[in-house]
Amino acid sequence: MPFSLRDTLLPAFTAMMLTTHVCAAPKSPVPPPLAGAQVTELARGLDHPWSLAFLPDNQGALITERSGQLRLWKPDSGLSAPLNGVPAVWVAGQAGLWDVRLSPDFDSNRRVYLTFAQPGEKGEPHAALGYGTLSADNKTLADFKVIFVQQPALQSGINLGGRIAFDDKGNIFLSTGDNNQRINAQHLNQLQGKILRLTAEGGVPQDNPFVHDKRAKPEIWTYGNRNPQGLAVNPWSGALWETEHGPRGGDEVNLPKAGKNYGWPLATFGINYSGQPIPEAKGTTLAGAEDPIYYWKVSPALSGMAFYNAQKFPQWKNSLFVGALASESLIRLTLDGEKVTHEERLLSDRKERIREVQVGTDGFVYVLTDDRDGKLLKVAPQT
Repeated sequence: MPFSLRDTLLPAFTAMMLTTHVCAAPKSPVPPPLAGAQVTELARGLDHPWSLAFLPDNQGALITERSGQLRLWKPDSGLSAPLNGVPAVWVAGQAGLWDVRLSPDFDSNRRVYLTFAQPGEKGEPHAALGYGTLSADNKTLADFKVIFVQQPALQSGINLGGRIAFDDKGNIFLSTGDNNQRINAQHLNQLQGKILRLTAEGGVPQDNPFVHDKRAKPEIWTYGNRNPQGLAVNPWSGALWETEHGPRGGDEVNLPKAGKNYGWPLATFGINYSGQPIPEAKGTTLAGAEDPIYYWKVSPALSGMAFYNAQKFPQWKNSLFVGALASESLIRLTLDGEKVTHEERLLSDRKERIREVQVGTDGFVYVLTDDRDGKLLKVAPQT
């Protein structure tokens, strides 16, 4: 199956009530929605593009294609040929080449990190993280080194996670999906359904929450996560935020904190794709587990996320942008601290699956559409 079943929800189902707040609605007046968005198509012909990372000094952006290519888009010349030196990937369903992120010290080490499904010795797939050095001409990822391989092997090409973000110490947060083995998300001796925290070389930071617990994997930062598809550090608080695929319903925005349980599959706002309850679920909340700060009863099928902290468009300040696949939209959430006070959906008229969203160095919002003829789009508020 090439995509999660949530990506094919019935139109009648997606027309139901779209959002539900965990916290009470704000007392202050809700700002009116912006009058749509202004979109410029910058590139097309990408094979299911997955992730986007901007190089400094207006050199363009690196783009991953799920089928295994890493390309450079430049404002003056468009898409490059695939870069050399990218590792081989296992491609099936949602598995392939995923995230691309620059090292926090990119200016000095030109290190580029990738996540991907790596073929094992017998051809079996494993979620992996590694890095290479981007050449001066931006054509080669040299000396690629795999620094983390998830064990055991993946059982299928669904619910895989694969996002990364960096904390202020240069450590790496890495998301792993439950791989459709739901209860393993609750088991601390398993790496499925978790957010991990690793050093820049793939080791274990000694202040990780379970580093001294012999019953737990020391890489674990949080557990009880179904399929974390977006990770980003809030620029105003420094806290890690996460967007998570639910099953049929129950997509979430979470604030992953060290050692905390986020409930899946014991607590969920969703149901099975069959329409039946999740067998392990005890309800929508679980004693001792963290509730999402925001969730959807009908799944937009959340993907990449980015905070808007630029000066270009003041009307978008204090926003969190989230890509949505099934609802084919770019979701803008207005934030007040850790509360979501308003939701707006952009680009819905284009009927394109939004896989990734990032804010460029120029203050514009950039998105990737998930398709065999995927596009890179630049987005601005409608004037």
